[in-house]
Order: sequence, then structure tokens, then C-alpha cells
Amino acid sequence: MAVLVTGGAGYIGTHTCVELLNEGYDVIVVDNFSNSKPEALNRVYQITGKKIKIYSIDLLDEKKLQQVFIENQINAVIHCAGLKAVGESSIIPLEYYRNNIISTVNLCEAMRKYEVKKLVFSSSATVYGTIEDIPIHEKMPLGAVNPYGRSKLMMEEILRDLTNSDEKWSIAVLRYFNPVGAHQSGLIGEDPTGIPNNLMPYISQVAIRKIQQLHVYGNDYPTKDGTGVRDYLHVVDLAKGHLKALESIQSTSGMEVFNLGTGKGYSVMEVVKTFEIVSGRTIPYTYVEPRPGDIAICYANPKKAQEKLNWIATKDLHIMCEDTWRWQFNNPCGYEETNKNKVNYI
Repeated sequence: MAVLVTGGAGYIGTHTCVELLNEGYDVIVVDNFSNSKPEALNRVYQITGKKIKIYSIDLLDEKKLQQVFIENQINAVIHCAGLKAVGESSIIPLEYYRNNIISTVNLCEAMRKYEVKKLVFSSSATVYGTIEDIPIHEKMPLGAVNPYGRSKLMMEEILRDLTNSDEKWSIAVLRYFNPVGAHQSGLIGEDPTGIPNNLMPYISQVAIRKIQQLHVYGNDYPTKDGTGVRDYLHVVDLAKGHLKALESIQSTSGMEVFNLGTGKGYSVMEVVKTFEIVSGRTIPYTYVEPRPGDIAICYANPKKAQEKLNWIATKDLHIMCEDTWRWQFNNPCGYEETNKNKVNYI
């Protein structure tokens, strides 16, 4: 069975490719490498020993995208591609709407044309907005508060309309909470550009002394230590969730939405202290003002995914930190550029 993974060179995409290859799937990757590096796919090959067919194209290029479907017998698509920085989306909203929404429409048009109507879509818990009722389940009101989240919400609506128009479509929408960690090999992990937007890579870069100190946003929330609580999910558990969703859509129709999270909340300081234990490094930090829109506590109710996909997160915070540190320690500057043009198994 051949699976197209868009954004397959990214953080979530590479881990998903590893799990797919290990389960015997044929994998085709489409990535424009605007926020990822070809070296990441070399690392996937090192881990699995299996080749991937790679297309360095942009989903906004309709003709090149359709050529991928012409040249391959694709059975299903996992759509991970997209711009994803919440803060940046408020600065350049038009770029987020154009890139995320139009690329998804182009992808669905190509899928429709070539009769590939099985899709796993990477959504986000940001579609829920600032809900105070915890844990968050899939039927709660939606209300994204930034352009990134709104782009994901709009894409969900597009996909729902698509399945309502044609019963041949089967789509699983996965609302991620906070993916962290790295592959146990230490070969692939999160490699953000510039100062990280997310907590775990920020902490790991402080530990490696690439960044001087961690900024902790707020220390007077109504939590046990005053810092915000979030649902952190190991990226390998997340990748396995994609495979469970992929299996599910083979025998269903319509669109189903699933939260992917642990159902547990960890505070910022819990993450910091755990990371200090596994790394043996002190994490200098300073408290700064909370960011607008941040809420005290946010974690998932993952019961639907457990019941309908037979999926459950298995890795705890200690393992998340341990795997993150292994990746960061082995790759202090992220993916090296020396092998940029060495993706020779296309």
C-alpha cells in the first residue's frame, strides 16, 4: 500500500514516515523544504533501511502536485504540510491562509481527480480556542483565536463539506495537543528555525547552552506551581496515531475527528525539573508576563481515539525529556547541511 505524506521531512512527518516504513507501507514524500531539511529524510533511511520516493515541490504548484499522482499508484494521503507558528501567523496572516488553505484545496482536487479518497489530516488543538472546561473533548465549541488555528479550522470545514458531498471520501482529522520528544535513535527530532516557539525544544536548547535562559510565561496561574499546564504527547505516540487512523479510514466513510493527547497535564516547571534530571544540566529560567490568550490548564480527553482507533499514548514525561535530550545532545545544531544534496534514493 502506497501512502503519500505531505510535509514528510518535517518533525511529525519524519516520525510518521518511520512508523509507516516499519509497518511495510510504501512511502512517497512531498515537501518544499521551507521549514525542513533534506537531511531529515536521509536519517529516516538510516533508521529504517528503506527507501522513500521524494518530491521537492510546493503544494501550491497544482501541475507538479498532480504529476505525483500520475507517476505513483497512491492509496491514501497523510497531510502534514503547512505553516505552523502561532505567533508568526498573527504577523503574516495572509501567508498562513494562502499556504495552508489553498494547498489543502489543491491536494484534495488532485486526490479527487485521481480517485484517492482516503485522507488523514493533521489538525490542531488550537481550533478549540480558550476553552476553560477541562479535559477537552471533540464536541466542545470551536473558536480558534489566531490565524494558524483559524486556518486549521477552515480546513476542517472544507474537508467536512467534501465528505458530505461524496460518500466515497473517508477522512480522519487528528487534533494534536503538544507533540514533543524524538525518535529513540536520536537521529531525528524537532529542529526549529531561530528561537523555538514550543517549550521542549526551547528547554533543550537552553540545556545545550545554545540559548542563555528559558522564558517562563506567567507564574501566578491557579495551578500547583503557578505555571501553565499542558498536555505533552510523545511524537512517536503521535506518529502511531496516524497509522491507527490510516487503518480506520480503509473501512469507513465520512469524516471523524479525534483528539490525540495523553489526557494528562504537566506544568512548565514539571517539564523543566524532569529535563534537568534526565540531562544532568541546570536550566536557567526567568518569569515573564503571560502571553495574551494563554489559559492556565489545557489537556485532552483522548477517549474517542482509544475507543474507535484503539490508540493510546504510552510514553511518559520522563521518556519525552530523555528522547528530546538524546536528540539535542547528538545534534546540537540540528540537522547538518553537509549532505543537503545527498538524498540519492529518490
